[in-house]
Amino acid sequence: MRRKAWLSAIIGCLIVSGCSEVTPEEQASLAAKGYYEHLIHGEYEQFLQGKDGLKKQAEPEYWSQLVDNCHQFMHQQKESHRGIHEVRIVNAKTDTLQKYVNVFMMLCFGDSTNEEVVVPMVDRGGRWYMK
Repeated sequence: MRRKAWLSAIIGCLIVSGCSEVTPEEQASLAAKGYYEHLIHGEYEQFLQGKDGLKKQAEPEYWSQLVDNCHQFMHQQKESHRGIHEVRIVNAKTDTLQKYVNVFMMLCFGDSTNEEVVVPMVDRGGRWYMK
């Protein structure tokens, strides 16, 4: 629900400000934030579908292990920090040599601590994936 409101606000700002084009950094940032929101909400398969080169059609046992790893990670975060409650975009910078965008995000935990993470994002045919 929050994500829909957030995306609507961004689209509204773009329309009002007269910006006709969203930058690659903005696109990559929105995609990264969306993937991490899937992770937070327990939608592990959607999170994993955002990984570059990882296809659900891969070996079912391997896919199942990846889903289990996500579940274990989130359980660990809940035990250690009362869970991840929010993801905020901090910045994004393009690495022109490597041809990807580094998205800097803040993970906000339930115990009031924060952790900044860097998520490299790559464009594959107009869709952004986590590297």
